[in-house]
Amino acid sequence: MAEEKVNTTPTDADVKSAATEKLEKVEATSEKIVKPILDKEVKTKEKKPSENWGILHIYSSYNNTHLHVTDVTGSETLAKVTGGMVTKSDRLKPTPNIAMAAAKQISEDCHRKGITALYVKLRAVGGHSGPMTPGPGAQAAVRMLTRYGIKLGRIEDVTPIPHDSCRKKGGRRGRRV
Repeated sequence: MAEEKVNTTPTDADVKSAATEKLEKVEATSEKIVKPILDKEVKTKEKKPSENWGILHIYSSYNNTHLHVTDVTGSETLAKVTGGMVTKSDRLKPTPNIAMAAAKQISEDCHRKGITALYVKLRAVGGHSGPMTPGPGAQAAVRMLTRYGIKLGRIEDVTPIPHDSCRKKGGRRGRRV
């Protein structure tokens, strides 16, 4: 039997049909991959409301704690709370618990007036005869303000430092006990 030779060289029509089949497969797989990505909503950055800044002046001695919020220029008082405004017991005024209660009142006043962020100026008694470290209520007040949603900026120590101005009391030999 004589075998007929079959022409195995592809024609142009065969090449075109094979190419279109491959292209269809690629498009189908790319749709499966790309379409879910395109369907997702593009997340845009939401604009945060602008922060209104104020300055919180904390004066903390061993007898009392004062919290005083001003505007950024420092000229207008927005809120003021002391330990004596929270409690009437003199021995409790400098304690951390009373400072926390004062910080709560300050944060409520700030939220009411639109202040969302504060710079903190921390002050101890200082000077030539006072302690240079703040009293026990200062750190508690700062901690509670962050818990109540106030954003804090720079915390700065503004305790007055003497420049050899006044002579300390006690005489030449110091205080004799």
